This record gives sequence, structure tokens and C-alpha cells, in this order.
Amino acid sequence: MTAAIVLLVSGVFNFIVWPPFYRRTAADPRAHDERGKATRFLRVHAILIGSALLIAIVSLVVGILTITRVLAN
Repeated sequence: MTAAIVLLVSGVFNFIVWPPFYRRTAADPRAHDERGKATRFLRVHAILIGSALLIAIVSLVVGILTITRVLAN
């Protein structure tokens, strides 16, 4: 049960932290070139943030499934 709670807290934390970080990254002058095209800086950060959010989704799903199974028994 403790592991499930840790997974839930971790998932929620990631959904609170990463979207604002992406907004700050997208607003950074290094994020776009002089023509307004996304740079490698923005693409790399978008991939990292997307990966973190995907892991957060998996954490939330596993945490919820674990809690529901523990409570069902």
C-alpha cells in the first residue's frame, strides 16, 4: 500500500512540475531561431518532459490499480 501511495504522489508531483517547466522552456530565447522555428534546445526538452509525463501516467495507473486491488481484498 505504501508503494502505491508513493506512485500516486510521484505522478501528481510530475503533473504539477513539468507543464510549467515546459512553458518556461518554450519562452526561453534559445527555444526558437530567428525565423521562429523550434531549435534542438526546445525539442530535447520537449522529449524529456514528455517522457517524464509518460512515466507519471504509468505511475498513476499502477498506483490506482494497486490501491483498488488492496482495498478489494
